[in-house]
Amino acid sequence: MFRYRTDKSSLSRAITLSEVVFHSVVRSVRSKHNNAFMALGTNIVQSVMFVLFFYFMFTVMGIKGAAIRGDFLLYMMSGVFLFMTHTKTVGAVVGAEGASSPMMQHAPMNTTIAILSAALGALYLQVLSMLIILFAYHVAFTPIHIEEPIPAFGMMLLSWASGAAIGLVLYVLKPWLPGAIGIISTIYQRSNMLFSGKMVLANTLPGYMLPMFIWNPLFHTIDQARGYIFINYNPHVTWWEYTVWLALIFLVLGLMGEFYTRRSVSLSWGAKR
Repeated sequence: MFRYRTDKSSLSRAITLSEVVFHSVVRSVRSKHNNAFMALGTNIVQSVMFVLFFYFMFTVMGIKGAAIRGDFLLYMMSGVFLFMTHTKTVGAVVGAEGASSPMMQHAPMNTTIAILSAALGALYLQVLSMLIILFAYHVAFTPIHIEEPIPAFGMMLLSWASGAAIGLVLYVLKPWLPGAIGIISTIYQRSNMLFSGKMVLANTLPGYMLPMFIWNPLFHTIDQARGYIFINYNPHVTWWEYTVWLALIFLVLGLMGEFYTRRSVSLSWGAKR
């Protein structure tokens, strides 16, 4: 991983990049815990606790049956899985190693690999956790049926991509405003607890409440995913295209900012902090 090699062809450069990204993803996943299985187990427990919390909350409030026609736990999991994927990816990308990190002193390593490995590591953990939980629920409790599984999984990937793009912009701004970006990142991730739409159906929201949710790209992907999961639900007020365009805009801004910041950042910036 830390050997410098001169690659003469595009194929060999692609192989080298893939190898370094693979090792960086493994390092990113294992950084959550010394044992990779414990890192996965912790993520699974977090997802299960979210689902159970909202399940009991809706049961106590007596509105479980009014949510959607279909498996209520699957309805809750559809929101929790996409929420976890989006917020965990934002946090992972914002926390990726910057241009002044000691890891960047090794020749194959650069900030692009650090960002990519953080995003892919988050996606790997979330997808594997989702598959394990769905398999356990399908085998131990009741068979699940997803009407259109491929588009539904596409909404999860879109939640991941939008989280990576938003995290990239915050990552670029972090060297310039380290204290403020940490607060902004935390506020954004916490606001998704309420405004991601994982606990509500977009079609049932009154008109005066929609502006509180419609700005959030995660709100659109969760609602669209439920339209693909349940045959009896058809989203009317959300569009997955909104999330695509927002992710592309943030990605372009993030790449431009990363190129500029990488050339300007210095260890001396943090000397007083």
